[in-house]
Amino acid sequence: MIVAKSSKNRFAPKKTGSGIATLVILVLVLSAAGGFWLFSSQRKPESRPESGVLAPPEAAAPVLPFSNATAVPPPQVEKPPHKLPGGYPETTLPHEELQPRQQPADGTALLAIVIDDMGSSMSEARSLAAIGVPLTFSVIPGLQRYREVASFAASSGIETMIHIPMQSKEWPGRRLESNGLLVSMGDDELRERVSGYMRDLPGAVGANNHTGSEFTEHADKMRSVLETLKEKGLFFVDSVTTPQTVGIRLAREVGIKSGRRNVFLDNEQERGYILGQLNQAVRQSKKNGSAIAICHPHKATISALASALPGLANQGVTLTTASKLVR
Repeated sequence: MIVAKSSKNRFAPKKTGSGIATLVILVLVLSAAGGFWLFSSQRKPESRPESGVLAPPEAAAPVLPFSNATAVPPPQVEKPPHKLPGGYPETTLPHEELQPRQQPADGTALLAIVIDDMGSSMSEARSLAAIGVPLTFSVIPGLQRYREVASFAASSGIETMIHIPMQSKEWPGRRLESNGLLVSMGDDELRERVSGYMRDLPGAVGANNHTGSEFTEHADKMRSVLETLKEKGLFFVDSVTTPQTVGIRLAREVGIKSGRRNVFLDNEQERGYILGQLNQAVRQSKKNGSAIAICHPHKATISALASALPGLANQGVTLTTASKLVR
């Protein structure tokens, strides 16, 4: 019997699923290798420091709090000059005014502290009252809290004065309150303005000038002011912002009680300076029997006064009010 030959080759390899998988893996490996070679050839070489020295790391920028990150830096505050406007030394007075006052019977010296520029803040008024010593508040009429400050002073037994805004030599470059006194004003206007101050501050017992280096040199203008103060029985303290002031002389001619500033305490708002000026006021009060010192409700001033004033009694100095030192 003849058997027919098979058409299949017995020696041909059999196609299986594992062979196909191997082929796929080989293709993937070759593709990955080619891609890696292509990526490596396109990378930029890393920069290295020269001479084998490691470059220091860049300093990190400081992290600012959010509240300060966009804040505009505050302007630098210019220190007040050692001299008053016009070049007048702050502790020098006209020679004719340097007349010693009779020493008190108990041998103590009298010192009045006048706080100018009051009327803007109740917290300042309360802080000063808390010192617990006699003080005189000089209030500028028209400031934001001037009525409240005056009322608080009255209820606290603190003496008040009117701090009258007057034209300085630097005006108009230096601001003057809108209700201030100008040398260009006539007699009627000046008298009406001063009368208005007294109506606004009915509890005030006296007045002194706020700036006024120009105004206080004009006798006719000062006479209008002083005669109006006399009508209500107010005294006048000359702040002495110019050596040519006629305030004291005219006050005596007009016949009202008067006095003058001996020392400015805080032309510089620095604790050591303020305490040094206070010591100078103490020396003058002991030499002449009394002295009037003027300062302002700055934080540094209030702090210095709070630490120093209560102890002055142990140095033979009695604190009093401005009304006790005018004559």
